[in-house]
Amino acid sequence: MRQIHSSAWLLVGLSSLLQVLIFPLPGLYILSWVAFAPLIVALLRARPAGALEIEGSVNLQAAKPGQAFLLAYISGTLWYAGTCYWIYDTMHQYGGLSKPLALLALFLFCLYLGLYHGLFGLLLSLLVGPGRDNRRALLAAPFLWVAVELARTLITGFPWNLLGTAQVDNISLSRITTWTGVYGVSFEIMLVNVAITAAFLVPRKKRNTLLIASLTAAVVLQAGRLVDAPSLPADHAALLVQENIPVDETWTRDTFKRTLDELTELSVSGFRTHTSVPDIKMAKIDLIVWPESPAPFFASDPLFREPVSNMAREAHAWVVTGAIGSTPAMQSGASNLASQVFNSAALISPSGDWTARYDKVHLVPFGEYLPFPSLFAFAGGLTKEVGEFEAGRSRAPLVAGDKKLGVFICYESVFPGEVRQFADQGAEVLVNLSNDGWYGDSGAYAQHLNQTRMRAIENDRWISSSTDTGVTASIDPYGRIVARLPRKERGALIAPYALTSVTTFYTRHGDWFAYACAIISLGALLWRSRSRAGVR
Repeated sequence: MRQIHSSAWLLVGLSSLLQVLIFPLPGLYILSWVAFAPLIVALLRARPAGALEIEGSVNLQAAKPGQAFLLAYISGTLWYAGTCYWIYDTMHQYGGLSKPLALLALFLFCLYLGLYHGLFGLLLSLLVGPGRDNRRALLAAPFLWVAVELARTLITGFPWNLLGTAQVDNISLSRITTWTGVYGVSFEIMLVNVAITAAFLVPRKKRNTLLIASLTAAVVLQAGRLVDAPSLPADHAALLVQENIPVDETWTRDTFKRTLDELTELSVSGFRTHTSVPDIKMAKIDLIVWPESPAPFFASDPLFREPVSNMAREAHAWVVTGAIGSTPAMQSGASNLASQVFNSAALISPSGDWTARYDKVHLVPFGEYLPFPSLFAFAGGLTKEVGEFEAGRSRAPLVAGDKKLGVFICYESVFPGEVRQFADQGAEVLVNLSNDGWYGDSGAYAQHLNQTRMRAIENDRWISSSTDTGVTASIDPYGRIVARLPRKERGALIAPYALTSVTTFYTRHGDWFAYACAIISLGALLWRSRSRAGVR
């Protein structure tokens, strides 16, 4: 650590700050084109070489692998602390942890996820050539970054705020995701960051030219946000209910009945008063959606089932509602499954029949199940509050008459490779049920919304997103929000949508681009290893 030049630490701090600022709530998305350049410069100019350059400045060379890991690891830890700070409030207010333990949980979380930034720094340093030859490392950097993002998705299961999500509003650029998924945008962003980095590594007389060219490329790419696509026709409408139920609500029989009566009345009245919807040619509401809810709505409970069935019959519409399923959606006949519970979405027909159910496949660790219970036994409050849900096994669409609905629940929306499976199996419209009340007033709800919007772009599908506290919205295939409700208000939104059976290249082939980047990265590392062995 003592051998790392002070300028490298300053650059790491600058990069970490810029990385935080590009995601909501600050939302300075344009900074994504330069946010990683200081970090890469720090990795490639980290330690004194023991001689002065001609201009009299310190001659700095690339960090050693251990140093590179440390520099990038610190950056990643700071970035997670700045973007996922909401974990503290969630663990303290709703997880039952004391303030010190909640702070410790956030700290350990940041230390753990920061390892992926550290891995990027380590791999980059391994590709540095002899002397000050950084060309291979710079060329490989975008591939390495995407490979590390893929590892974070597959290994840790927390692909929160993948870099490409920062450009979700850039319609011209984000359409590449229909081919590559969000990883393609991450690659382009890192490519520009690498070009800017190179400008600070070449001789001074060439620096201005390269820097101007790099920044011009960033401006041109960012200008895609100024381009808007034409509005898309929508010949269907859904009524999305935003329940606005406090996560820590105390439930009694009277509270349960009153809440259920209010929600059914809100849904039916919203259906009755629907006379016209802008831009969708008087489309009839044919779907009512209730979100994932903190209310104890059990799919097997007659006190819940009957009012919802009556609502479906009165509105003569299909209903999708978040509920707690107590038996597997696909019966196996095994008696030992009777006690299992699932975070589910139930489908009710216009005749009031409960026809199908989707059980959430990707559960939230420490929220819906506790991994390694014995390891976390010290956190008694947490283990008491964590749910004990079982994971579902199917992502088959729910068939609602002539519609195939791809229903996914809350946290599942951050997994590009999982959401695309619904469309690949025939879903004509996507429906997201979420409870973002756990996030409070932090920026997490906006981060979550942007990731859901990216799933619409990747799969060229409308998404009807119904949330407990907001944002409840209708999202078109360009990722644009065409209708929304204010946060933290109970209400019903008339959400336009359309059906499509056309699948994108990404929908059909998944994360091929990310895997290709991983293979290229591995090949570069093996080639560099053989080159070093040959030198010896």
